[in-house]
Amino acid sequence: MNQPPKMPRREFLSNVAATVPSWLLFLSAFKPERLFAQESEKYDPTKHNYSMGVDIRKCIGCGRCADACKTENHVPREPFFFRTWVERYVIPVEGEVYVDSPNGGIDGFPEYKAESETLRTFFVPKLCNHCENAPCVQVCPVGATFTSQDGVVLVDASYCVGCRYCIQACPYGARYLHPTTKVADKCTFCYHRITKGDLPACVEVCPTQARVFGERNSNSSPIRRFLRFNDVKVLKSYLNTRPKVYYAGADEEVR
Repeated sequence: MNQPPKMPRREFLSNVAATVPSWLLFLSAFKPERLFAQESEKYDPTKHNYSMGVDIRKCIGCGRCADACKTENHVPREPFFFRTWVERYVIPVEGEVYVDSPNGGIDGFPEYKAESETLRTFFVPKLCNHCENAPCVQVCPVGATFTSQDGVVLVDASYCVGCRYCIQACPYGARYLHPTTKVADKCTFCYHRITKGDLPACVEVCPTQARVFGERNSNSSPIRRFLRFNDVKVLKSYLNTRPKVYYAGADEEVR
């Protein structure tokens, strides 16, 4: 109990003083938004809050959204990597629900021969939900996954170490490890487009306007009208991730 400390107090404090500034310098330099510099100098992320709406009743399963996303964001063309994709739901009168998404829906859907009478069939576009309480952000050990000031969940590739923690944590299966860069990749709402006032590629090419995008805080925004005039739901609401992608026309079969 009365043994002297192994390191004199003055020497200990001196070492701390020499070490702490280097960590403070690192933390001050860690501003993920720097790699997502706004295309317009007038863009202020604090004045925006983006969300997307999907009207399942309008989706025809053409897959143009998934194809446009791959082209716009240079997503690998292999059928294992998607930032957005389309799933087909087949609801039989009896039996289990059948769900498929061959090549993300880009090449269409083959005829499905049900064992029993089919009650209904519909298509559901999926993507990152840009959750306000995002599990991927919470588990990232290096802060590579973060939420921008305008509410978009992004990945700073220069910080990502490819640990896959965020991929495992995402309850929506919306992330993948890029086969070339070996870092996590996902939907960004086409961040490079929306900061210039353009729509995400998937929204722009949708022939039936099944996807809606806009400012959640603006009364005149398409997404505000979408939320006002539709009975919407979010996927897996019981997880309390607070998704920012809203679905209209979705029943309990949609997960």
